[in-house]
Amino acid sequence: MKSNLNISSLPYFEKWFIMGIIIGIISGLGALAFYFAIQLFSYLFLAKFVGISIPKPIGEGGTLAYEYSVRNFYLIPVSIALGGLLSGLIVYTFAPEAEGHGTDAAIKAFHYEQGRIRKRIPIVKTLASAITIGSGGSAGREGPTAQISAGLGSFIADILGLSDQDRRIAVAVGIGSGIGTIFKTPIGGTMLGAEILYRRDLETQAIYPSLIANATGYSIFASVVGFVPIFGYYTGPFNVLDIPYFAILGLISGLFAIFYVRFFYFIVSLFKKMKIRNYYKPVIGGAITGLIALAFPEVISIGYGWIDLMMFEKFQYFPTFGIPIIIILLALPFVKLIATSFSIGSGGSGGVFAPGMFIGASLGAISGIMFHYATPGLVPYIAPFVIVGMISFFGAAGKVPLSVILMVVEMTGSLQLLPAAMIAVFISYMISGKYSIYHNQVEDRRSSPAHYGEFNTPILTGIKLSDVKWENIYIHDSATVEDAKKIMDENGLSAVPVVSHKLFIGVVYLFDIAEAKNETVKKYVKMGISSLKSTNNAEEAWELMMRNKTTWVAIVDNGEFKGIVTLKAILEVYRKMVMASKTTSS
Repeated sequence: MKSNLNISSLPYFEKWFIMGIIIGIISGLGALAFYFAIQLFSYLFLAKFVGISIPKPIGEGGTLAYEYSVRNFYLIPVSIALGGLLSGLIVYTFAPEAEGHGTDAAIKAFHYEQGRIRKRIPIVKTLASAITIGSGGSAGREGPTAQISAGLGSFIADILGLSDQDRRIAVAVGIGSGIGTIFKTPIGGTMLGAEILYRRDLETQAIYPSLIANATGYSIFASVVGFVPIFGYYTGPFNVLDIPYFAILGLISGLFAIFYVRFFYFIVSLFKKMKIRNYYKPVIGGAITGLIALAFPEVISIGYGWIDLMMFEKFQYFPTFGIPIIIILLALPFVKLIATSFSIGSGGSGGVFAPGMFIGASLGAISGIMFHYATPGLVPYIAPFVIVGMISFFGAAGKVPLSVILMVVEMTGSLQLLPAAMIAVFISYMISGKYSIYHNQVEDRRSSPAHYGEFNTPILTGIKLSDVKWENIYIHDSATVEDAKKIMDENGLSAVPVVSHKLFIGVVYLFDIAEAKNETVKKYVKMGISSLKSTNNAEEAWELMMRNKTTWVAIVDNGEFKGIVTLKAILEVYRKMVMASKTTSS
C-alpha cells in the first residue's frame, strides 16, 4: 500500500520532521494504551484475584507510606503462572517473534530484516506483555513499548512508501520514542534510539527524528498521566569526596551486569531445550517466579514503587517476615535477577530494562548502607547510591551508558549526581566488556548489514562465494506453507528459496504466507528472483540481498541449485579477513 504523499522525496530535515511527529503520536498513544492495559490486568490479577497491595512510584500516584498486605497469599504463584499461560497462548498462536523482551527483536529487525516488523506485533505485544506484567511477572514495560512503537513505525514507513533505509530509521526512532515516552524521559529516549542498536557506536541519523518523536510522544503521554518524574524529585546533596565510593559501585555493577546477562541467557537456553510445547514454558517460568514472590514480594511486576522506597530510605515498609532487613537487601539483586530470567527467559513477554533498574537500585542501596556504616560522616544518605546504581548497572548490562545517565536523571530530577553517574557508568561499562542483555546488538555501524555499502565494499569484492560456507536450506514447490514457516523459524529467516527438480524457481516470503494455512507454497512463490554463481563475490551478494529483501542469496551453478549463502556466513569470513589484515599491519 503506497501513499500519494511523497514524503520519501523530501529533504532529510523536512522528511524526518514529519515522520518524527507521526511516530511520536503513535508512540504516545501506544504507550497510553499499554500503560492502561497493565493497570487493567494488575487490577484483575493482583488486586481482585490475589488481593495484594504493591507500592507505586511517586510519579504514578504513589506515596512513601506503604503497608504490605495480601488476602490470598497462596494465589501469588497461581496468578503469575496463569498470566504466563495466557501470554504464551497469545504470543505463540499469533506472533512467536513477540516472545521475550521486545527491544532485542526490534534491534534485530533494524540490522537484519530491513526494518520489517509484522503489522500484528504491536497488538500482540501489548496484550501479552500487559498480562505478563499485570499478573505479577517480573518484567518491565519498556521493551514491549519499544517493539510496539517500532512496529508501528515500520508500518507507517510502508504506508508512505519509504525506502528500506528509511524504514530502519523509523524503527530506531520508534524504539527510542517508545521507551522515552513511557518513562517520561524524552532526552534520554532521544539518545537511546541511536545508542541501543550498537555496543560501541551511535546511529546518528536517528537522533534528530528521535528528538521530534520523543517531544511529541512525551507531551501526549504525560498530559494524561502527569509530568512528575516517575521517582519524584531527589534534591539531596552530592559530596565530591564520595567519588571513590561511586567508583567501587561502578565496579560492583559491571561485574553483576556480566552475571545478569549470563544467567538470563542460560535460562533462555534451558527453556529452548525443553521438549514441551512453547505455550507451557511461560507457565513454568511464571510459577517459579511466583514461588520466589512468596518470600520476596518485591519481585512482583515492575517494581518501581520499591525503588522509590529504597531511594527515600523507607526500609521500614519492606516485608521482612522476621528476617533482618540487611539480609533482605543483600538478597534482592539476586532474587530479582532470577525472577526476571524465569519470567521472560521462559518465553514470557516483558522488558528487561525496568528489572535492570531494580537490580541496580538494590545494588546501590546495599552498597550505600555499607559505605554509611564505614564512614557515616561522608555518606549520610544512601539515595545517591540507589540512583547511581540504576545508571551504572543497566548502562553496562544494556550497553547504553549515555542514554541511561540521561534517563535516570530525568526520572529522579537529580542533575547534581551527574559527575558520580558518569564515573560509575564508565567503570561498569568497561568492566562488563562484551556482555549485553541485547544479543542482537552489533559492535558498531561497520558490523551492521544496514551499513555494509558504506564501509565494506573493498573487502567484500575480495570474498568469493566459493570461499563462504553454504547452507542447504530450501523447500520444494510441493511443500506446504506450514513447512515453509517451520524452516524459516528454525533458521531465523524471513524468506526461503523454492526448488523444483534441483532448479531454483523463486522465493516464498513470510509476509506473504503469514495468514495462510493448509496450502502448498506454489501460489505464493515469487518468480524472477535473481541468483548468483559460486564465482560471484560478496559485494554482489550483498547488493542482491538488498534487492531481493532477503538475508541470503541462492547459489546456482550449471543451472542447478547448490544452496544459499547467508549474510551471517559472509560476515564470518569478512571478520576473519579484517582481523588478518589488522594482524599483518601490526
